[in-house]
Amino acid sequence: AVLAPQEIEELCQNLKAMAAEGKSVILISHKLTEVLSISDRITVLRKGRVTASGIRPDDTSRADLARLMVDRPVLFALEREAQEPGDPVLVVEGLSAQNDKGLPALQGISFEVRAGEVLGLAGVAGNGQRELAEVMTGLRPATGGRVLLNGQNVANKTPRRSLDLGLSHVPEDRVHVGLIPNMSVSENLILKDYRRPPLSRAGFLMKKAIADFAGRLIKDFQIDTPGPESQMKGLSGGNLQKALLAREISGAPKAMIAMQPTRGLDVGAIEAVHLLLLELRKSGAAILLVSEELDEITSLSDRIAVIYEGRIMGTLPSRDSDVEKIGLMMAGTAVLEPSAGEGGARGEELVP
Repeated sequence: AVLAPQEIEELCQNLKAMAAEGKSVILISHKLTEVLSISDRITVLRKGRVTASGIRPDDTSRADLARLMVDRPVLFALEREAQEPGDPVLVVEGLSAQNDKGLPALQGISFEVRAGEVLGLAGVAGNGQRELAEVMTGLRPATGGRVLLNGQNVANKTPRRSLDLGLSHVPEDRVHVGLIPNMSVSENLILKDYRRPPLSRAGFLMKKAIADFAGRLIKDFQIDTPGPESQMKGLSGGNLQKALLAREISGAPKAMIAMQPTRGLDVGAIEAVHLLLLELRKSGAAILLVSEELDEITSLSDRIAVIYEGRIMGTLPSRDSDVEKIGLMMAGTAVLEPSAGEGGARGEELVP
């Protein structure tokens, strides 16, 4: 997660060299492309049991391994329907902020996300992604610039201000920030809307309305849980993420910031999360997708921006995406020339 593509390739080469020297290497990973490229033999685990072992990479494929992992076929290449994006919904203008140590984390960032569009933000971990999401959602103060949500500045405002204007947030830490593990599934599902009818009236929670609401989300989003009153901490990682997305999507948001939405999930859960994000895009929401998985960025995004040390290194359409080029930008190498106005209020496209 903390390596650029070129660094991942170098790591894989080093592991192969260790094996060539006679050492034994066990690689534990859910990244099937890397597993196939580096392994001599593959073992597959599902729910604590070995479902296959001794598989030679030349005798299998990503699809075969995924089926062994989740016991059903998995779609890797999801169809992202072409659609014309609408007006800008999220606009970041010259945004600056500090990290937890008081050092610059964001340095004059500018970009925009339009209705019905996914803007993928690629970057190695620790280059300002977390601080950017926190500033945009009111969890961290900005030291300069603006964040416009449907034309209204939400920088240095309360998180509720952003929520009231239609912003949803999927934080990278779903357990400690996005959800409350010791509360029930239904209580977690109403965290954004419990103040409003029909979930509450005159300050009192309406139990039947809450049960109906939670039951509908559990069914619609296929959350595997013993029941709505079960504690959230009893769910698997994939179902925790589906519950979080169910809550954030159910209010028909105008914009969403999705931070590492599939981190730590198996291929089946990843497929489910991707389908939910594409459906939200189809509904006209503006989505900022922050991920360290380049495959995820390139398959879901309409445009891709690259962040390095708190600056946007460039923005390009996903149809022109080049993993080598993106990897160089993630490592701090400027491979695109900015067009006139780059760094201004609209974060202009970069061209080769």
